[in-house]
Amino acid sequence: MTFADIKQRISDENVRYLRLQFTDMLGDIKAVEVPVERLDDALHNRIMFDGSSIEGFVRIKEADMYLHPDLDSFLILPFEESRFGKVARFLCDVYKPNGEPFEGDPRGILKRQIAKMKSFGIDALNVGFEPEFYLFKLDANGKCDLEFADKASYFDLSPFDGGEEVRRDITLTLQEMGYPVQASHHEVGPGQNEITFRFADVLTSCDRVQTFKQVVQVVARKHNCLATFMPKPVEGRAGNGMHTNCSLFSKEKGNLFYDEKDPMGLSLLAKKWMSGLIKHARELALLTNPSVNSYKRLVSGFEAPIYACWSDANRSSLIRVPAVRGASTRAEMRNVDPFANPYLALAGILAAGLDGIGNLQDEEIVGPVYDNIFELNDDEIDALGIERLPETLHSAIQAYKKSALIQEVLGPHTFDKYLEAKQKEWKLYHNSVSSWELEHYLGR
Repeated sequence: MTFADIKQRISDENVRYLRLQFTDMLGDIKAVEVPVERLDDALHNRIMFDGSSIEGFVRIKEADMYLHPDLDSFLILPFEESRFGKVARFLCDVYKPNGEPFEGDPRGILKRQIAKMKSFGIDALNVGFEPEFYLFKLDANGKCDLEFADKASYFDLSPFDGGEEVRRDITLTLQEMGYPVQASHHEVGPGQNEITFRFADVLTSCDRVQTFKQVVQVVARKHNCLATFMPKPVEGRAGNGMHTNCSLFSKEKGNLFYDEKDPMGLSLLAKKWMSGLIKHARELALLTNPSVNSYKRLVSGFEAPIYACWSDANRSSLIRVPAVRGASTRAEMRNVDPFANPYLALAGILAAGLDGIGNLQDEEIVGPVYDNIFELNDDEIDALGIERLPETLHSAIQAYKKSALIQEVLGPHTFDKYLEAKQKEWKLYHNSVSSWELEHYLGR
């Protein structure tokens, strides 16, 4: 979009307020809001904020940061309209006062990996997210007591599916914003839902999933529900995943994961990509599964992957290759959860895949696994050479600390800041006393 396009739309739609959004290190959306009269300041990158107040950014003496709006991300927010007029938003990149990109900006970190990918002669990483969320009822005081919005299960319809109207409202809001929604349905758990939208290039998809989370939570509130993307909000129920479908694309050759001559229809490049992800799966976990709660989801019995392997049919694998071939050939990363900062998680995934493509020899390529791994014992799994994903945030931290790949991807600033934040999170959790401990030990 051009300046003229944006100004015309603002005038036509009676936009009165501008929201300049960015994402912090932990994946939370932040924003600076200004009246529409400051549009020229916004378009010419003159909106400043205090970076020292943002998680993972800078120290007080380096506080000044500038927001550079991505003009193509301009969007009028239908859920923010009021009698005073409409609200429009830009997604922004973060810059330092000297005009250089801020090295700790998650969106910028992903852009650096995209540039590296293009040096391989690859034009795009296409990504399609499958984010899941639970809906819980709110009481008269707006409090959530973990009462499910319904008692339905996979693909159920009303009257069992009490979240159908909420999902439909979310979908229509997304469509009004121009998002190409593909499907929405009830998931396995009571009150659990999934809405998917069409794949796009990796940066666009990450931008979209951030906005998607915002829309889900705002619309759910209008229906007197709390929407949560927490990976495991209820013990004994299915967790919330965000399966991440990836494929590499070339303008000249099309989908680079497809090879019609291969018995599986998969190119050597696709197999090296998956092998790279498997090689680095443990050190990637702190980005793809960033919370204490993430590892309550990665347990057997709920279709969440806990072993680093791939298959074209087996849902117990870390990576699954769906049956479709041709232009839609893709590799689905099944461990990613919605608490992941999408920019950092995809920067890590892209770097690991490129490492596999660029550095693995043919004999190092990992073959598919067809056994249901959940039915194998530890000795059988070890015999297959399959590594387990981290079982706790602490284990993920230890793998992350040793990773030269992640250090290169994030850069020293964000690598250290992220490590510091996650070590603090683990320490707070480790020092807490849970209701389970009180129940089992108090009377002994």
